[in-house]
Amino acid sequence: MSNPIQILSTKILSDNQIQALESANFNVIEADFIQIKNQKFELKEINDNMIITSQNAAQSLLLQPEFAALKTKNVFCVGLKTKALLEENGFNVIVYVDYASDLAEIITLIYANESYTFFSGNLRKETLPKALKAAKIKFNEIQVYETSLTPQKIKDAVVAILFFSPSGVESYLKENTIKKELCFCIGETTADALPKTVKKILIAARPSIEEVIEEVIEEFR
Repeated sequence: MSNPIQILSTKILSDNQIQALESANFNVIEADFIQIKNQKFELKEINDNMIITSQNAAQSLLLQPEFAALKTKNVFCVGLKTKALLEENGFNVIVYVDYASDLAEIITLIYANESYTFFSGNLRKETLPKALKAAKIKFNEIQVYETSLTPQKIKDAVVAILFFSPSGVESYLKENTIKKELCFCIGETTADALPKTVKKILIAARPSIEEVIEEVIEEFR
């Protein structure tokens, strides 16, 4: 068998995810380029519908002692895994999509008469709030987690880099540059965060870590 292909993951992967890559002849260097900290918040002034655009926001919500009281509300969410996590915990997800921009479109076109509470992180994009404000939709926002960058210098040579969030890209670029490496991204928003000079970008068919891994294996097969 030829030498393993050396790649970098900008987040620590699960044992199964590493296993899938190693079985396909990859040597994975991994490091967490961002850190997530859940925040305590009060569950009051929550509107009829909840908007949850990440697993981090869903997890933070589920850590609040009185979260069960919110199960009467409908949820609009981004991401299949976010949907699964909420449904496993008894929430009613009525709309789920892969991107916040799609969610903004659905809400403004079909559900504009409703009211919303958006559970967000400190580095969230303006996409949703901007669209809701423009459409004069009633909503408030509660910050439920904080993302901090944890940049580090990677000395090993790699042929590909796996990115899972725009903040992960930003953190990586603080200490490293992208030269000829192939960049695999979990979604379009993450790909957009890469410098314009990066020409080799592949985006996962669906925004999940497993799909990124699938894309990597396919590309080097």
